[in-house]
Amino acid sequence: MQNGSGFRRTRKVCCVSLNFPPSSAANVHRVRHLTKHLANFHWQPTVICVDERELGEPLDWRLATLVPENVVVRKIRPIPLHFTRPLGITDLGLRAYWSLAKELRVLLKDGHYDVAFITGSPFYQMMLGNYVKRRFKIPIILDFQDPWVSTWGATQPTFSKAGITHCLARLLEPLALRSADYVTSVSGIQNAEMAARYPWLQSARMAAIPIGGDIDDFAAVRSRASKEDNVLSPGFVHLSYVGTFLPRSEPLVHVLLRAFAKLRSMEPALAARMRLNFVGTSNQFDNEAPYRVTPIAEEIGVADAVCEIPRRIPFSQALEVLAKSHGLLLIGSDEPHYTASKIYPALMSGRPFLSLFHRASSAHAILSASGGGQTRAFETIDQLAKLESTLAEDLRNLVLHPEKLGISDPAAYGSFDARNIARRFADIFDQIAEEAVA
Repeated sequence: MQNGSGFRRTRKVCCVSLNFPPSSAANVHRVRHLTKHLANFHWQPTVICVDERELGEPLDWRLATLVPENVVVRKIRPIPLHFTRPLGITDLGLRAYWSLAKELRVLLKDGHYDVAFITGSPFYQMMLGNYVKRRFKIPIILDFQDPWVSTWGATQPTFSKAGITHCLARLLEPLALRSADYVTSVSGIQNAEMAARYPWLQSARMAAIPIGGDIDDFAAVRSRASKEDNVLSPGFVHLSYVGTFLPRSEPLVHVLLRAFAKLRSMEPALAARMRLNFVGTSNQFDNEAPYRVTPIAEEIGVADAVCEIPRRIPFSQALEVLAKSHGLLLIGSDEPHYTASKIYPALMSGRPFLSLFHRASSAHAILSASGGGQTRAFETIDQLAKLESTLAEDLRNLVLHPEKLGISDPAAYGSFDARNIARRFADIFDQIAEEAVA
């Protein structure tokens, strides 16, 4: 909003992100990017997050240095895990619910905020949107980084923990969405699935905005020598996958490792120089995290060439793995809506890549347009199986002729960098804030 002199006042947004640096959880980056860039678009963010001492996870203090020093962060204390775990409750959204409600009441009572932004997963904190809107007359944006009601959840036994969680999601998601003035997610397909479940959702008040990436992260990581051990063994050509290995990714990894086995049978000397790294596959933080790729590699007979580190490593260290690998493996899932936010840091690393995604995935479209790697896609499991020989040749070329893959064009993914993502959110904030005072 501008006055007669053309001056535009800075508005205020309350951002609820239960995980925030130094948390090393994957969901920190949505609000981390916003806090860095929203001020350029006349928005001042305040973040409410869970105190890092209550997260029960390794912390990434190098990641915390990427948050601007002037960002206001208010930390809440959830119910401690040692009280809730015996009851089978570990979800951060449930543990932090009442503390978050109290903090929102204190912050918004006299804070003159224009918009409240709540991101998940986890998701239960989204149920506070109705309370905030009713009591403080502030418009609400709900941001879904993952599906709350998921296809996977629907397949779980009804009386299992996962099945009960899915039933709760089916019950609570529409209640949360009723309070939202705007809904965002990371994919158009995810939005379409929500709209199909709830015909009263207005497509004009939904947007698909990926997490994106910030190329400045690499400069910051390179400027600070890491004290962490390098996970890449010297003397090998390293092709690396960094991120969680999802159950629906298993068919893709099967085909990829069979392709490597085929390459090794044809060119054993070349294959002996290669290491396929899978880092952070379990999304758990302890050293007891289960191996997910190694059993597949053992089944196929290539476990000696596969190095899996199941535990989640800090984001800054993950960037180092990307930057130091000879090539990257970008592997999606057999689900069309899978977006893989990890593709943006991968593209910004400047390393050549081999990608494998469902043809309908937005990740495949972005990677195909960017250049700098070899992209492969499929629509059915039968088509996926037929890619084995092609992928074997792709692995060979990634090692022997990476220069032929070119360099990723920043213009192809520039609209997904952190600044432009913040601009899109600022536009949405402007729209609903202006409607609220009209």
